Amino acid sequence: MEHNYSTKWKKRGDRTGMLRNALLKSMGYTDSDIEKPIVGIINTWAETNPGHIHFRQLADAVKRGVWAAGGFPLEVNTMSICEVFFDISSLIYRNLLSITTEELIERHPFDGVVLIGGCDKNVPAQLMAAASANKPTIYVPGGAMLPGNYKGRTLVCGTDSFYLYNDYTSGKITLEEMTKHEGCLYGSAGACPIMGTANTCQTVTEALGIALPDSAACLGVSAEKLRICEESGRQIVKLIEKEIKCLDVINEKSIENAIRVLMAVGGSTNLIVHLIAIARRANINLTLDDFERISKETPVLVNVKPHGTGTVGTDFHDAGGVAALMKELEPFLNTECLTVTGKSVGENLKMVDMPYNKEIIRPLDNPLDEQGGIAVLYGNLAPKGAVIKRSAASKHLLKHRGPARVFDSLEECQKYLLDEESDVDENTVVVLRGYGPVGAPGMPENGNFMPLPPKLNRKGINDFVRITDARMSGGCFGTQILHVAPESAVGGPLAAVQDGDIIHLDVENNLIEIEISDEEIQNRLNDFVPKKHEDIKRGFVRNFIDNVTQADEGCDLTYMQYRE
Repeated sequence: MEHNYSTKWKKRGDRTGMLRNALLKSMGYTDSDIEKPIVGIINTWAETNPGHIHFRQLADAVKRGVWAAGGFPLEVNTMSICEVFFDISSLIYRNLLSITTEELIERHPFDGVVLIGGCDKNVPAQLMAAASANKPTIYVPGGAMLPGNYKGRTLVCGTDSFYLYNDYTSGKITLEEMTKHEGCLYGSAGACPIMGTANTCQTVTEALGIALPDSAACLGVSAEKLRICEESGRQIVKLIEKEIKCLDVINEKSIENAIRVLMAVGGSTNLIVHLIAIARRANINLTLDDFERISKETPVLVNVKPHGTGTVGTDFHDAGGVAALMKELEPFLNTECLTVTGKSVGENLKMVDMPYNKEIIRPLDNPLDEQGGIAVLYGNLAPKGAVIKRSAASKHLLKHRGPARVFDSLEECQKYLLDEESDVDENTVVVLRGYGPVGAPGMPENGNFMPLPPKLNRKGINDFVRITDARMSGGCFGTQILHVAPESAVGGPLAAVQDGDIIHLDVENNLIEIEISDEEIQNRLNDFVPKKHEDIKRGFVRNFIDNVTQADEGCDLTYMQYRE
């Protein structure tokens, strides 16, 4: 077996090779072990990441598979990102994790790698790194979380927490009642059991073909997940033997498949940022127009929260999961794409049944929605684009005109929305700006934190239009225009909006605009001063501010994108 990376590194007959082999032996490994191809297992386990707390056991199962197939597994840990544990937007650290992971893959004598991740910044970071390093690679999705339950009612983390908080601020439940729900929102380790960003990321790994079939939606704490881990360990050795590398799998056609599945599951808007970043590491010029084109062709088929009723690790997986969904979508897929099974998408799908539960995975002739879950918007307010999660928005608000109420501070925005005396009504368009990639910095999920005004909630009004250059969690819902580009902090038109300006939204016609002239927009921006963050003088956050691209370009660092 030819495994060039480690064979050259372990070369016998010189002093460096002797020292390297001696150090391997110092850990108890034998000559027989050292002769085998080295498989790097890159683990994102951490006690500051509840979604990854079970990853030590998953890594052990991967090692079993590597040993059984004749490989030599060596595990390394990286940083692990959970949004809740960071005091600044964790999107910043997606890029840092991608850099460190790439360096681990490139600099170590790994003939191939198995990446283990599950939460929403970890998965794209690792795939960005894998695309840049381009060695044989398999992704092991960490799996979905069990749903929680409170007094017979199924609860799912972030999505139901928004409902609970709205009920609390409206006086429908007490603080004590809200507190009692806390231990019932998350049922186990794993990715939040909705089709939020984490489970959408895991879904995309399988759709790309970089993870084994049936690996994305199964429960993280299941025996099935451990078997998939072991099989992934076996399969990476085969990929090394066949010299099948990451970019043999991740390419323009497989990314189209991933976008198709993203739209069909009603997945997170964050995947637009992440997939663009991954694609540009692979020298693929993916644009917002590609997402809109595929969205218009692809119906929403998967009935899970936040836009539906089911959960991912139980209902969606039991209905057949990503593989069954792809079977339903087969007429739309690029079936010739190679996958980490060593077979094409089409060959894999020959072994897959149609969905078992047609209420959870709808057939093409009975979709939840005729078009994909995400729409792309343009107009004088977002000349480089904005996005809306159409599947989680209110249908009656997808065409809307209303006066703007503008905020440059999340705290002031929240104060206004929760104030019983404010002038907010169902027609108001709330604009929150200054929270893009540079402005925040890091483009946080502030779309989550513009609450439903209690006085509207009590009237039975459960949604209103919001616009921001920030992001929102994939578990969130509501009519929110996100990722406005260019962002206001660098002089995008969002910086020109004033209270009372009429905002016009027309999702069917991909339009988001302010009803003033281009000349007036420019006049308002003449004295604009870009945000500099002069208080942030050093470290990776400073590096991010100085080098990050805009949302429509993936929020990667300019110097990390593909170079000839």
